[in-house]
Amino acid sequence: MLHPCLSVSRGRRARGVTLVEVLIVVAIMALVAGGVGVAALKYWGDAQNKTTEANARAIRGAVKAWWIDHSPGECPPIETLVSAGTLDRDSPRFDAWGESWRLECAEGDVTVLSSGPDRQSGTPDDIRVPPA
Repeated sequence: MLHPCLSVSRGRRARGVTLVEVLIVVAIMALVAGGVGVAALKYWGDAQNKTTEANARAIRGAVKAWWIDHSPGECPPIETLVSAGTLDRDSPRFDAWGESWRLECAEGDVTVLSSGPDRQSGTPDDIRVPPA
């Protein structure tokens, strides 16, 4: 005689998950993940802009600190700021979009520029510290 747990009555069928049910669950999960991804893109762009502005401010401060020991008329490259120790060696050498920083020094002031998300200078999405 078989153990009672192992016997299956003739009128009952074993319950399982059908392929259609699995596909429905996968489709719902894909829709939710897609919606979250689209919503996150807006925040990703905002975060890139804010990070670039913060890094530009740090570079601007490093140039001003470098001027204490050097001529205020000079515009040092980023590598010079790092080697002099006025800019941390872990500081980003490029903006959030992989483009080089542009430094403009004039009349004892420095402006740090990034071309922004479109990577073209002179467009409305450019990041400029301090603002014009």
